[in-house]
Amino acid sequence: MITALDHVQLAAPPGSEERLRAFYVKALGMTEVPKPPELARRGGCWFQAGAVRLHLGIEEDFRAARKAHPGLRVTGIEAYAARLEAHEAPVTWDSGLPGHQRFFSRDPFGNRLEFLEPH
Repeated sequence: MITALDHVQLAAPPGSEERLRAFYVKALGMTEVPKPPELARRGGCWFQAGAVRLHLGIEEDFRAARKAHPGLRVTGIEAYAARLEAHEAPVTWDSGLPGHQRFFSRDPFGNRLEFLEPH
């Protein structure tokens, strides 16, 4: 039986760790979590905010997914969108989900991210 979602894995190109840290820590406000030594040798970064965990793995022939994305629930969505814009991340509002405010953004490598807040 499935009891919870442990993490979401996204991909990034080789050598991208510093830009990943700048975006996921500074722009999104997540905390970097140390990877176990065996996995750290593969590169990439792990990030966490509360119970939300995102793993960014290195992919040699990286191509960002155009449609696939994690949906991240936030509070104070307007202020959160302004925070991302201040870090030069794109913000595209979408009204297609009833009962929610939401927008989409992308990390520096094109990974699509959804941010939503019920209202």
